[in-house]
Amino acid sequence: MAKVIAVANQKGGVGKTTTTVNLTSALGALGKRCLLVDVDPQGNATSGVGVSKRDSIISTYELLVGIAQPQDAVQHTEFNNVDVLPSGIRLAGAEIEMVDINRRESRLTAVLAAFRDSYDFIMIDCPPSLGLLTLNALCAADTLIVPIQCEYYALEGLSQLMSTVRQIKRLYNAELDIEGVLLTMYDGRMNLTQQVVNEVKKFFPRKVFSTAIPRNVRLAEAPSFGRPINYYDPGSRGAVAYNELAEEIVQRRAKE
Repeated sequence: MAKVIAVANQKGGVGKTTTTVNLTSALGALGKRCLLVDVDPQGNATSGVGVSKRDSIISTYELLVGIAQPQDAVQHTEFNNVDVLPSGIRLAGAEIEMVDINRRESRLTAVLAAFRDSYDFIMIDCPPSLGLLTLNALCAADTLIVPIQCEYYALEGLSQLMSTVRQIKRLYNAELDIEGVLLTMYDGRMNLTQQVVNEVKKFFPRKVFSTAIPRNVRLAEAPSFGRPINYYDPGSRGAVAYNELAEEIVQRRAKE
């Protein structure tokens, strides 16, 4: 039975898609069968694993509005144990079209039910907002990873995210839990970094991953080549960090 993990933060530029793509690939490299689910209309997670957003005939849009079967949308990638449910710009209109659909917050839950027995991990890349697409992701997820950049405005908006998570637990998904908070763009040489780390640990006691993702040029380059970092530059600091994060998550999963 797959564990479904959403990667969400309504604040943009925190490394959300970078984390979804590279963590999924690192888990796949550890032999875990992974499905990457892209529910961001920008489709960056889709292109990040080498799948063209333009060539995706069936995407998460068609699945959420109910005009295609889940199995028809799955695309295999060249990377070990990584499949993808792609996204594209059509998804931008889904929130409006889903307004009148019954149980609209549970559309993704129903879609992913078809895949739970086929994968070890299902990773959902959310848009940088708290709209209906992110609501669907959090309703479908078992746990949530919150990437937070080690910069001045790190905690901005997080109280709103946590309020949304509490509402979802109360109304739709009582089992939703925080998998962990991931520190990104980490630079241990800067005093500000340590200040942010201390603040985040106060805000999320016992929820911060041991692994932090460093600032790394190779991480920024990899998406333009459509390759996760552990394939683009396996020796880079970014690749090492995501491999360690994957191992951390697998160890947690083994204890459940």
